[in-house]
Amino acid sequence: MIIKIIGAMFVFGLLVSVHELGHFMVAKLTGMRVDEFAIGFGPKVWSKKHGETLYTLRAVPLGGFNRIAGMDYEIIENMDREGGRSKEKVFVVPDEEDAGERAYFRRPIWARMAVILAGSIMNFILPLFIFFGLFLTQGVATPSPEPVIGAVIEDRPAAMAGLRAGDRILTLDGQPVNQWSEISQQLQGKAERPFKVTYQRDGKELSTTLIPEEDAATNRAVIGITSSAMYYQPGVIEAAKLAVTKEIYLIGAMVGGLVQLVQGTVSTAELSGPVGVAQMAGQVAEQGIWPLLGFAAFLSLNLGIVNLLPIPALDGGHFIMLVLEALRGKPMKPVVMYYIQVTGVVILVSLMLFTTFNDLTK
Repeated sequence: MIIKIIGAMFVFGLLVSVHELGHFMVAKLTGMRVDEFAIGFGPKVWSKKHGETLYTLRAVPLGGFNRIAGMDYEIIENMDREGGRSKEKVFVVPDEEDAGERAYFRRPIWARMAVILAGSIMNFILPLFIFFGLFLTQGVATPSPEPVIGAVIEDRPAAMAGLRAGDRILTLDGQPVNQWSEISQQLQGKAERPFKVTYQRDGKELSTTLIPEEDAATNRAVIGITSSAMYYQPGVIEAAKLAVTKEIYLIGAMVGGLVQLVQGTVSTAELSGPVGVAQMAGQVAEQGIWPLLGFAAFLSLNLGIVNLLPIPALDGGHFIMLVLEALRGKPMKPVVMYYIQVTGVVILVSLMLFTTFNDLTK
């Protein structure tokens, strides 16, 4: 349990830190004043001021933020002469006057765009380094052509028949097996009937009987096994190329998944929130640091893509507002920006509650 908790905290902390560090560094480089760099939400656990910036760790490690002078709108109600509240409300940008030309809204549009995009860009950069390190230190796995079982899926025919990882398939229904590809070929057309398998384990020849299932998605007979893998050690240049290729593939798959979600071909019940992600991170943590880093790289890409969605309060929503400002030649009215931010927060909170409900019902 301790390992699961530490693993989940490590993943969340790493992704949030990298994302917010991107915003922080570009804000500083473009001359903005950053009043606070925070990891987590809620009460402060630790804080230290260095220069003009307060660095804090907060109690809930499910996010983070940069408090950049002049970036957030807030609402102030006017007071009448007798001290009562006026119906007129004033929208202001905190600290803008105090920060002078270093306030967020006084910087050029290109600088603000760079700050907004920097978080997601860092989430795309992190996986490149992780994948590069994984390929360079752990090697590259390729499917072995040998008819040796790499893994057995629980509650499937092979597992129920007693087959294990490492077993070498010798014959299927009396037919010899010399290559892994022959297993799939010999299974076809033989679903839902007894099937004799002879195999080798620890130098001994054994046999069992199982009943292949028909996979509904592919209409093929399957027994629930995967092939073993061969590993080879790539050089530095090849590892870098493989890291880029893997990231491009994953980004394409994730974007495709989002498109299917919008089209309704994927159920929203498959969405996971903080609870589900923390549970998965904890389970992966028990497998070791390298699998946990690989999982963190996968989540980092997810975070980078989701943050670029054109939803108010997300980086993508902020970026769209800046594009509109560039096209109009002037910023949106403060009252409009304020209510756009409020709408975005409501959408995000609703989505988080929905995904958390999904996590708890699974």
